[in-house]
Amino acid sequence: MDTTVADPLVGRVLDGRYRIESRIARGGMATVYVARDIRLDRIVAIKVMHAGLASDEDFVTRFIGEAKAAAALSHPNVVAVYDQRTDGEHVFLVMEYVKGNTLRDALTTLGRLGPRAALEIMQPVLAALGAAHRAGLVHRDVKPENVLITEDGQVKVADFGLARAETASKMTKTGMIIGTVGYLAPEQVLAGSADVRSDVYAAGIMLFELMTGELPHQGDTPLAVAYKHVNETVPPPSSLVPGLPRQVDDLVTDATSHDPSRRPQDANQFHAEVSEVFGGLPRDFDRRVEEASRNATGVLEAPAPGHTAVLDPRATDPYVPQRTRTDRAIGALTGRYVLIALGALAALILGWAVWYQTSGQYEHVPSSIIGMKVADARGQLESDGLDVRTAKAIYDDRVHKGGVAKSDPPAGARVAKGETVTLTPSKGITPREVPDVGGKSLADAKKTLEDKGFTVGRTSSSPSQTVAKDRVISTDPDAGEKQSPDEPVSVVVSTGMSMPNLLGQNGDAAANQLRSMGLDVTVQKKKVDGKEPNTVISQDPSEGQGVSRGDDVTIVVNKRDCIVDAGPFQFGCDDGNGEQNVPVPNLTGRRVNDAKKALEDSGFKVNVTGLGGNVVRFQSPNSGEAPRGSTVTLVKGP
Repeated sequence: MDTTVADPLVGRVLDGRYRIESRIARGGMATVYVARDIRLDRIVAIKVMHAGLASDEDFVTRFIGEAKAAAALSHPNVVAVYDQRTDGEHVFLVMEYVKGNTLRDALTTLGRLGPRAALEIMQPVLAALGAAHRAGLVHRDVKPENVLITEDGQVKVADFGLARAETASKMTKTGMIIGTVGYLAPEQVLAGSADVRSDVYAAGIMLFELMTGELPHQGDTPLAVAYKHVNETVPPPSSLVPGLPRQVDDLVTDATSHDPSRRPQDANQFHAEVSEVFGGLPRDFDRRVEEASRNATGVLEAPAPGHTAVLDPRATDPYVPQRTRTDRAIGALTGRYVLIALGALAALILGWAVWYQTSGQYEHVPSSIIGMKVADARGQLESDGLDVRTAKAIYDDRVHKGGVAKSDPPAGARVAKGETVTLTPSKGITPREVPDVGGKSLADAKKTLEDKGFTVGRTSSSPSQTVAKDRVISTDPDAGEKQSPDEPVSVVVSTGMSMPNLLGQNGDAAANQLRSMGLDVTVQKKKVDGKEPNTVISQDPSEGQGVSRGDDVTIVVNKRDCIVDAGPFQFGCDDGNGEQNVPVPNLTGRRVNDAKKALEDSGFKVNVTGLGGNVVRFQSPNSGEAPRGSTVTLVKGP
């Protein structure tokens, strides 16, 4: 852990939300801090890019894109990315805070792991990579430093996609190669290109390192190591650790083939192969390999109490250094004083290793059950001789509905056969407010809902007098109500107002009815014998079709013989006093401007009065007929 305390960011609040509390580590690309999310009151990890990178526009653009892709991953073995922000010169990621240690810490302490323990750790690593590969995301920087082990034994993979962003920066290409050269696939060295099979190669290198305690290719310079990746094959791990079975050697040599087409084609396929080999190894296999190694090379005494074993990962002799490393690791596992000297970190890691080495009389709660369907997890545990019970479901932000949110004892814990493991199902992601999408198009509504983590379920349609056609009327649940994003949101879309049947109705009344609906009306006149004068003889749209305010509609009215046609609205007859009466539409409740236009289109003058507001609250006259050209008074209000 980085013990430096003079850090200018400690104590600051980034983006008005994240208060930096302490610095965890500093690397070639960024500095990592523990912070508190003030808004949600939770502890998070903040990765702040170094100033040189933050000023590189190409890097920032690529970094933001990769961060978005990583944030889309939802898997129990992936360190979650919550947010990406910029605060002045600081470009940073907000991530899940994982309290624990890295796989590199475990290797530094133990030297190496038994084959069964190594394969056990690789399974959640490959499960995480497999989820990324299914989503089209390549990690590009698989190594023990990016594998975290929580305090309860859960394995999580960090920094998905970020290596690609770093590679995009001209300022950091060299640093990136130096930092990860031990795990680079040949195609990355030769062409700088990487796909999911490059992750498989790096995972194969990491499996080799877990079982042997050292990398397969070593050299005095990064260039020398890169040359070996291209020109030398990875040897079988049994060349350094006698007693490893051929199936384990094949896992490594297949995954690290120079030809990408000969490797497992993604992490999911490699995970299946690793699981199959793991399942075929006896539970005490690591102990047998350790005993065989000691018998083959001679048994050395364990370090004296009070002395810490020093493990040299750079040793290249396949026998004597390996024997010394193995015996010192055994001394570290059994010496009480050594555990005290190593402190809490070593106690955690060494205790975990002892469990693997003595697992003949015990079972374990596999970390892979987190996120698994409850029925599948039950079957796996029961097949291992454990009793399984199910607790009341809880909401969980990392596990979708129906998956295992947690177990008691926790994932990774050692349990005796016949003991009970209680599984707690997830009833979905924690409920959150459904956003208001009323009035939006269906496409915009879907995007808004998906941006908040929801999915759109059933879509139905309904007529509406107030919501325009093809716009959202409502959702189920309603906007503002809370629901788990694991449950779909139903959407009701407007088909608009329903066009009434106007055939045979008085032409003036029909036109005013349409205007009161907010439609733009065109009245055409045509003489048709046998039809009532001044009645609607056709309409467009037809009855029942959806229309919205502002739509153009047309009615055709039969001409009257009693007067000469004098314009689009003058088709009434003289009432005997020289004045032409037309129907007065009731526009109460309409917006003032719309009502005024409808009345003027009908041939009336309009007087608007009132104390404010923009809605017609009273109208005089509000019904019947009035002479064309007479005045209609509208009283507006709020």
